Amino acid sequence: MLTRRLALAAPLLLPAAARAQGGSQGAWPDRPIRLVVAFPAGSVTDTLMRHLSEPLGRELGQPVIIDNRPGGSGVIGTDSAARSAPDGHTWCVLSVTNGALNTYLVPKLSYDPLRDFAPVGFIAETAYVLVVPAASPAKDLPGLLALAKRRNLTFSHGNSSALIASATLARMAGVEMTAVPYRGGPEALTDVIAGRIDCTWTDFAAGMPQVREGKVRALAVTSARPFALAPEIPPVSSVLPGYGFDFWFGMAVPAGTPAPVVARANAAMNTVLASAEFGEKVARLGYVPRGTAPEEFRGFLRGQIEELTTRAKEAGLEPG
Repeated sequence: MLTRRLALAAPLLLPAAARAQGGSQGAWPDRPIRLVVAFPAGSVTDTLMRHLSEPLGRELGQPVIIDNRPGGSGVIGTDSAARSAPDGHTWCVLSVTNGALNTYLVPKLSYDPLRDFAPVGFIAETAYVLVVPAASPAKDLPGLLALAKRRNLTFSHGNSSALIASATLARMAGVEMTAVPYRGGPEALTDVIAGRIDCTWTDFAAGMPQVREGKVRALAVTSARPFALAPEIPPVSSVLPGYGFDFWFGMAVPAGTPAPVVARANAAMNTVLASAEFGEKVARLGYVPRGTAPEEFRGFLRGQIEELTTRAKEAGLEPG
């Protein structure tokens, strides 16, 4: 009789046992995902995330809502995400700035990208394009460097990444160039178009339309090899061997998020990244998607923190 009663009760007991063993993980996600973008709406990071959020939401079965929290070179939004509940319902984009450079440039940084986050995976990479005014006498990178040896040239920059890219170029070429800071990349590019500044490193999405319209001339890309979306533009390394910068985006969740949730998040994101539709959309903006395992992205992030700290010091940047 006892055996028969247990058999009859088993279907009722199984859901309770599953809840006890899996907790809330089995139902994850059970509400919308908040994706923290620590940069303004309309920024490069924000644009990429808005293309990712809709198909990612379909894959997860819950909406993915962008939460822009700009300020402090990404510190404000990233810190808020790091302090969120580790339940898998808060995600955060890590990029060159808030994921690597801030560890050197921001004194007493309130978060640690490696300690305070669990990596979900790599998202995409892009390149910066070196452009000069359409009327510039420099027709290629050797021409620009030759011009810089005859007279002091100016370069504009709207973020620390562009500053490091320019300063490293000047140092490796043995030329002097004057840095002119701007509030952001669009403003830095505008004055090159107008001919008031000699050159700038600009992101692919902003620069290539201006190149195609003949408003600026593209001389080089930051990637160590020809960039997949613009193979006709030579990398700086073809003139200065050893030069190369990756500009990348990855995803993370607060440390302590359950491993099964991280694995599910990684699988969903990699499915979107591998889709032809997503690849075609973001290619038009200058991004090359690339899926990875969580630990692979952690290793990449650790290496980037070390490399970019060295590059920032070489470029003469000081914390603060």
